[in-house]
Amino acid sequence: MIRRLAVRSVAPAALALAAAAALTVTTAPAAHAVGESSKCSVNWSNFDAKVGKNAWNYRTGPSTDFSSRGYLYRGDKLKVLCSKGSWDYSQLTQRSKSGIAKGTRGWVREDGLVSLAG
Repeated sequence: MIRRLAVRSVAPAALALAAAAALTVTTAPAAHAVGESSKCSVNWSNFDAKVGKNAWNYRTGPSTDFSSRGYLYRGDKLKVLCSKGSWDYSQLTQRSKSGIAKGTRGWVREDGLVSLAG
C-alpha cells in the first residue's frame, strides 16, 4: 500500500521570498569611500576644482595635524570626492606643479580651491 503524504506547496512562498530578495537594494560604497575618505561627512558627485592659491598643503587627513604630501599651486587641477567640515578629499587630475603624481589623493582646505564644475 502506498501512502500519500499531504505536502503543502512551498512554491508560492519561495517565489515571494525570492521576489522580496530581488527587490532589496544594496549598494556597495563608492571606490573613494574607502580608506582616507572614510573620514568624510559629505559625499560629492566628484566635481572638478582648481587650486586658487600658492603653496597650499595637500594633506593625508582633514586637519593641520596630518602630514603634508606636498604643496599645490594656483592652477593645479583636482576632482573633489567628498568633504569634512572645511576640508575636501580630492584626487589630482594631472601632475601638480610641485611634482605630486596625477591620481594622488589627499585633503585640502576648501578655501584654497576654486570650483570649476559640479
